[in-house]
Amino acid sequence: MPKRVGPRRPTQVEIAQRAGVSQATVSLVLSERDGAPVSEETRRRVQQAIEDLGYAVNPAARALRGMTVKTIGLYTFESVFPVDQRDFYHPFLVGVEEEAARLGYDLLLFTSANTAQRGVYAKGRNALLKSDGCVLLGRHISRDDLANLAKEGFPFVFIGRRDIEGAELSYVAPDYVAPTAALVEELAALGHRRVLLLRQSDGAEPGEDRELGFRQGARAAGLAPDDLLVEYSGGAGDIGADRVTGWVRDGVTAVLVEPSEDNATGVALAEVAEAAGVRIPDDLSVAFLGSAPAPTATRIWTSFEIPRVEIGRAAVRLLVNLLEGAEEPPLQLLVPCIDVRGNSISRVVRR
Repeated sequence: MPKRVGPRRPTQVEIAQRAGVSQATVSLVLSERDGAPVSEETRRRVQQAIEDLGYAVNPAARALRGMTVKTIGLYTFESVFPVDQRDFYHPFLVGVEEEAARLGYDLLLFTSANTAQRGVYAKGRNALLKSDGCVLLGRHISRDDLANLAKEGFPFVFIGRRDIEGAELSYVAPDYVAPTAALVEELAALGHRRVLLLRQSDGAEPGEDRELGFRQGARAAGLAPDDLLVEYSGGAGDIGADRVTGWVRDGVTAVLVEPSEDNATGVALAEVAEAAGVRIPDDLSVAFLGSAPAPTATRIWTSFEIPRVEIGRAAVRLLVNLLEGAEEPPLQLLVPCIDVRGNSISRVVRR
């Protein structure tokens, strides 16, 4: 069958750009929904842009939209969708699903499982357009995908703080700065003066936030800048006996660990320290800047817990605000973390 030849139909994104509004606002005007929260001035600008661009509503598409329920998407940049309860991402999914149901939206899961190269635009187009808007999550993201989504005006909310040059993104993120600073101040009160921050080597925004809190807490506690050490780890294989004993030999009395999703670095640190005869917390206090390894019969790790279910819920609420035109992007929310009292840090005993 020959391809249809003719003028390209303008998109709602182009209308939004011309009128200076969000795509969600254009959708509200086109839907002609009674009581839609759109001012008369905004509605006039959108209608003028529609007329200028020659946009014509597809009657079949409008009829189909009227027969379907509202749909939001959930897309993960990770290679396996988080369906296992032990998976770091699973509680986010629980929160997203619960809040979507509460607000009357269907949930569509995107995995890109059938593409050779994972990504929103892996097939050359925005795969998320099957939904009205989308919640996105994952550590190993495509920043180009996020930039393109923002440029298109596609409504989305990211779980976690992410920065893209030239665009402001909507996100819900844990507040890593405040609890990290509080842990540093607590360590200082226990007599620790030489403290090491062990960051994940990917250098993502969560690590930047933790380091910001690390330095803020140190300044508040009066710790000397030269006694603040920052090192990086790419995984469990980076944590050897020489490295751990070297910290102790150099006068480090406390290590703050940025956990990975599987916490392999933290588990390795505990195992290596025990094998090397470095006692936790007597010789080396250890705290986790996020979710810690599972407690044992004798060890509960000092840490703070990320409220992942609540963050998933909050992401859906922000997305619905965008879709229903209640607010304009970007919408950004930090959620407090939950303090976990453990026995992995102690007062420094001067010898």
